[in-house]
Amino acid sequence: MDWLQVVVLAVVQGLTEFLPFSSSAHLILVPVLTTWEDQGLCFDVALHLGSFSAVVIYFRQEIWKMVVSSLTAVKGKGVDEDARLAFWVTIATLPVCVVGFLLHDLISGYMRSTLIIGISLIAFGLLLGYADWKMRGTRSEYQLTLKDVLIIGGAQVLALIPGTSRSGINMTAALMVGMNREGAARFSCLL
Repeated sequence: MDWLQVVVLAVVQGLTEFLPFSSSAHLILVPVLTTWEDQGLCFDVALHLGSFSAVVIYFRQEIWKMVVSSLTAVKGKGVDEDARLAFWVTIATLPVCVVGFLLHDLISGYMRSTLIIGISLIAFGLLLGYADWKMRGTRSEYQLTLKDVLIIGGAQVLALIPGTSRSGINMTAALMVGMNREGAARFSCLL
């Protein structure tokens, strides 16, 4: 892989990560539209570390509050909304970790097809549009219930399908359980 391909893929990742459509799909489509070889899942994950770092920096104060509150709760000094949110983020993350581990070979191979990407982009884009149009609620990320978290975490598993935006599917599920736009976006970023 030459430096131009690395730069182009990094720019594509940076521009598409924070939009509710799949940055991973766009990384897969770049080699399809050029003469470059597919860079593979490992390189895609490495590019996502930059986006992850940006989210951690942006949410550093919230993350710090969640960590401190969680440690306070573990010491038996009460559970506040930040500790609860940290717990919800952990619970919602577990399904995608387990399924990703179990289906790694399928996801890194067969699922990287342009047909699957195209269908996923269209289907989940329409679903997000519907949820944003019809299902918006009023609750924030601090008002989630265990049932809400399990639904959002279960929906996040669908993001393992290339073309399905992780943030998009999280926000879709969050809107469908009655969260407002800001709460859905913030919870999605924290995941």
